[in-house]
Amino acid sequence: MERTRTSTRRLPPEIFELPVVKMREGYYTDAYFNHTREMLIRDGRHPRVVMQVFQKKHSYLGGIDEAIAILKLCADDWDALTVQALYDGDELEPYEPVLTIEGDYTGFAHLETVYLGVLARRTLITSNVVRVLDAANRKPLIFMPARHDHHRVQTGDGYAAYIAGQVVGTQIGVTSDAQASWWGGRGVGTVPHALIASYGGNTVLAATKFAENADPDINITVLVDFENDSVRTALAVARALGPRLWGVRLDTSGQLVDRSLWGELGDFDPRGVNERLVRKVREALDRDGFEQVKIVVSGGFDAERIREFERRSVPVDSYGVGSALIRGENDFTADIVMTDGRPSAKEGRRFRANPRLEVVD
Repeated sequence: MERTRTSTRRLPPEIFELPVVKMREGYYTDAYFNHTREMLIRDGRHPRVVMQVFQKKHSYLGGIDEAIAILKLCADDWDALTVQALYDGDELEPYEPVLTIEGDYTGFAHLETVYLGVLARRTLITSNVVRVLDAANRKPLIFMPARHDHHRVQTGDGYAAYIAGQVVGTQIGVTSDAQASWWGGRGVGTVPHALIASYGGNTVLAATKFAENADPDINITVLVDFENDSVRTALAVARALGPRLWGVRLDTSGQLVDRSLWGELGDFDPRGVNERLVRKVREALDRDGFEQVKIVVSGGFDAERIREFERRSVPVDSYGVGSALIRGENDFTADIVMTDGRPSAKEGRRFRANPRLEVVD
């Protein structure tokens, strides 16, 4: 489907809380860039270059505001640079320039490693989330990779997921306040297994206590697989919480067979969260008058598995996806395509005009 630009507003540089001093010192930079810069300065050589940044896949851009912030705050003289860039969420073609930097190379040579890394990470997340949302037919997504990666990536990754939601026009829920901080949101979640265990495995009691202490505006979603009897537990929770319950979440281990399926083995894989289990929970809730209760599924979901659920019209209202959203690669490259007004790209790389680029103030 055709995408339109989601925003032409950029995040302010201060929101990223960059370690400016260390970035300026080249602490995060590949050593060869630092050596190159130092040698050029010692030799009194200050080539004026045009640097183009691109990647090689059909993707959705993430991290461009962060990359610009790195240049603004850590280059020797931002005002001496001419920078053009696309916007977060822009759809990319292979080899399309997303960022162009023109100026004295020694003034920003020490930042290449950093801004390329930012673009690679955030574009990977944004692109992965867009693909999952498309597979899910724009159903809401709970972005759940926080436990699968280092905590320092949460803020930018959460924003990259949010941008993907803006691209597709779908609601994105993130699970930590850090992930939601750049756009002013809050982390969301479900009644977890740990709380249920803390109440002796009594899901209804844990859910009731959670509801008593939760903010009134929180959508309460309860995990119902703790006792491996999801149909019975979902009904019990729905009866106990009534209209306070927004949804139930199925997260059955891929090594277990839910009790509701024990009499139906033989013609399908009954383990984990599967089509038949979801349908049984939906039918039971509807039969008892809880049609408004949503079903969230999680546990090993990726774009391919979600697409198959959607193809088969499995009655899922929202998907929780974790590690699949941070896997893969979407690397960026930066090439000097002009030096002192003359073409200078290595073989196979030449200046490529991109009318979509806009000058950054």
